[in-house]
Amino acid sequence: MSERYLTTLEEVATLRDELSKRGKKLVLTNGVFDVLHVGHVRYLKEAATLGDALVVAINGDASVRELKGPGRPVNSAEDRAEMLCALECVDRVVVFEERRASGVIEAIRPQVYCKGGDYTPDSLIDEEKAILDRLGVEIRLLSLVPRKSTSATLAKLAGDGGEKTPRIAILGSGKGSNARAIIEAAREGRPCAEVVVVMSDVPGSGILKVAESYGIPALVIDPGTDKGGRLTDAALKEMLDRLKSLGVDLIACAGFMRILRDPLLSAFSGRILNIHPSLLPQYPGRNAVARSLEAGEKETGCTVHLVDAGVDTGRILKQDRVEIREGDTAESLTARIHEAEHRMYAQVIAEVLGAG
Repeated sequence: MSERYLTTLEEVATLRDELSKRGKKLVLTNGVFDVLHVGHVRYLKEAATLGDALVVAINGDASVRELKGPGRPVNSAEDRAEMLCALECVDRVVVFEERRASGVIEAIRPQVYCKGGDYTPDSLIDEEKAILDRLGVEIRLLSLVPRKSTSATLAKLAGDGGEKTPRIAILGSGKGSNARAIIEAAREGRPCAEVVVVMSDVPGSGILKVAESYGIPALVIDPGTDKGGRLTDAALKEMLDRLKSLGVDLIACAGFMRILRDPLLSAFSGRILNIHPSLLPQYPGRNAVARSLEAGEKETGCTVHLVDAGVDTGRILKQDRVEIREGDTAESLTARIHEAEHRMYAQVIAEVLGAG
């Protein structure tokens, strides 16, 4: 590979300063750029027209595995860099190992920063956006090439005419007992499906440890700075990118304490399930078990429902009743509800997949 293109952050920063002295602009973009396709090429050619030198920062292999899951990258960082270097519109390529491009932006200080048309100003990573704003970098969101993506390319390559085993993603924030039950059931063929990833918004949570104990990729989603249980646009886009790259067919929320919304809801319409520890529509939201006890109810239970834009308002698919016994505490009642949940959730997942 030509040393003209493969370079360090320090060398790119020097190039940026030299261009600036001559009144010229350095353009930076970043991404995985795995399995180069025409969408990439058109995007990079457009980016190059915005300045006088285009630098592409690509994620290192470990970073790609963290972002995209097992099986990625298809091509190593060295191979991806060589392919990019072969494009006339690309002037330099650097490799970075961090999950975010914040350090690259800070070191290079480009005049122009580009992202693809699948981003919006709100879906840029908060940390990166803050640095770009502080440095006064011009942000340009370029055209999206419809139906041209790495995920679509890999899906075409994977198509062999045979039946595809449904792929499940589990989202959770807590200990992961329902996740364990789903994984166990799937491995026994109930449902006939594969759990391919577990995602959590809580680093170090029990559900991530459950996934790791079964050798399933355990990914942390940074929920961003938005309050009130909402995921930021950037977090939603990251989740959607990962789910699509893994070819996920169904999402099972198991104690995920964040509100899902578009574009995730639209992309997986009718294919996102949640389990809730009450007989909905009674006691939606948090602390459902304690609230049922405080209200003096004689029974409660659990509900599997489709996820919509509300809080536990989606169409109910199945319910199981649990008696509230004299002397029950939140802990003892929760334990019996969990038993019912573990029996019911995998069964509903199998029914939904079978109907699809």
